[in-house]
Amino acid sequence: MRHHHKNTVLAAAALAALSLGLTACGGSDTGAKDAGSASSAPRASAGTGDGATSAGSGQDATGGSATTTGGSETGGSTTGGASAGGSTGGGKGTNASTASTGSATGGKTAAKAPACAYGDVRVTVEKADEVPTEHVVLTATNVSGRSCTLLKHPLLAFGPIQTAKDVPAVEKSRSTVPVVIGNGDSAYANVRISLGGVHEENKVVKEFTVNLFAPDGPAEGSVVVKAPAGGLAVNEAVAKTGYWTYELRNGADEF
Repeated sequence: MRHHHKNTVLAAAALAALSLGLTACGGSDTGAKDAGSASSAPRASAGTGDGATSAGSGQDATGGSATTTGGSETGGSTTGGASAGGSTGGGKGTNASTASTGSATGGKTAAKAPACAYGDVRVTVEKADEVPTEHVVLTATNVSGRSCTLLKHPLLAFGPIQTAKDVPAVEKSRSTVPVVIGNGDSAYANVRISLGGVHEENKVVKEFTVNLFAPDGPAEGSVVVKAPAGGLAVNEAVAKTGYWTYELRNGADEF
């Protein structure tokens, strides 16, 4: 009986010890998890702190990623780029801004170039390379010292302005873009002066006048153009003019 009682007590003691051991292990595991959670949180905080510090100090590696994150989450891409000094992000921003400014500036320059007045251009005439001469080419060169816009087409008078027949324009030759010429640059217009027939009612013209368009209609003043040596045989009944263009084009300036 004593031996049996003693064995029972020892078994109970061993069971109690085992239970305590398991409880201790569970507590240790929970503690490790808690410690792990506690240690990981400071590391995350430290990372955020480092990112913010790097962004403020302008360090490239950390600052670049901080700028990207800040830009995507807060939308402050311009401010973030400037603060972090991220060369990649800042470079793209600068280039985009420059390109935008450049195109806008170019558009404004073209839009603000005033209409060329008669005193802004020198107009010359040259016979086309054909026999007999059916066409001539007008060249308007900007001598104003600034850019100006040639509007529509030349207004031609092959004779006294008061009595000369109007020369119609050929619509298909209208330019699709504004013809803005800088100082020293030129634009051109093709002009039909006859059909090349010997029996046409031609008149020999030693000089003629060219007028320009203003935004609200024909401009004041005109340019007197000297004809090439020997004059031009002009048939006013069939004369036509093209629009001003940067260069003569196949098709559009063939009439």
